[in-house]
Amino acid sequence: MKETEGASRGSRVPDKLYEGYVFDLDGTIYLGDELLPGAKRMVEKIREHGKRVVFLSNNPTKGLKDYVEKLTRLGLPTPEDDIVNTVVTATEYLLQNHPDATVYPISEEPLKVALSEAGIRMSEEPSEIDIVIASYDRGFEYKKLQIAFDAIWFHKRAWLMMTNPDRYCPFPGGRGEPDAAAIVGAIEGCTGERCRVNVGKPSPVMLETIEKMLGLDAKDCVMTGDRLYTEIRMAKDAGMPSVVVLTGETKAEDLESEPPENLPEFVLDRIDKLIPPGIWKESGWTENDG
Repeated sequence: MKETEGASRGSRVPDKLYEGYVFDLDGTIYLGDELLPGAKRMVEKIREHGKRVVFLSNNPTKGLKDYVEKLTRLGLPTPEDDIVNTVVTATEYLLQNHPDATVYPISEEPLKVALSEAGIRMSEEPSEIDIVIASYDRGFEYKKLQIAFDAIWFHKRAWLMMTNPDRYCPFPGGRGEPDAAAIVGAIEGCTGERCRVNVGKPSPVMLETIEKMLGLDAKDCVMTGDRLYTEIRMAKDAGMPSVVVLTGETKAEDLESEPPENLPEFVLDRIDKLIPPGIWKESGWTENDG
């Protein structure tokens, strides 16, 4: 393995191709509506070598068709079967574990549509609610918090699950906006009840979904993302090699204070360095033309 020039503690680049690749999307493959440098040629090169590629996202504000359309528009056409997000895992979790529950999703439309299409009953009446789902909701307001509070604290009927634990969603230019963790925090803060289930990274729910999609041994795959507490944590729980790319939430200086057990095997300053140096040389790649 080769040290990455100028990178931080624990930083190395892979010296081989893996059989399977799992990629986070926001902050890893793209930021906003633009692919990150090297992302297109990296994915194309992995596919050219016949390796399995799947994408996953904790973002529940889009359906799978939205991701297919976006990736295709950005030059990385991908079928729905190779993408999973928390709209999928939330719906599947409820169908498998609580099919008769009445839920109150504090979320945007894609999750509500998926729940409705799956036949899962929804209600805004606190006395009927069994499960409150805290999600990424840019329409969050006090009324929604009151319904959740009444269902959990007053009626002592409902419990809390979340689609994902992300604190914020990264934007180009170093900005971002509050994500589902803000909604979870508000509900936990007023009810005193902790969230019981997470269906996004790094939960076992998301992990099991990804393992089924890959159909490969975890040790033969690699997971790449921009957050230590989601993608990297999930990879470690699965015994899967992991890569953090410094193009989203995690910055080089963040790694300095992390204990060794939280660090990934590889740290990259750009996503296409996931491709081994030998293939870079064979392909005639430089950082200036990626």
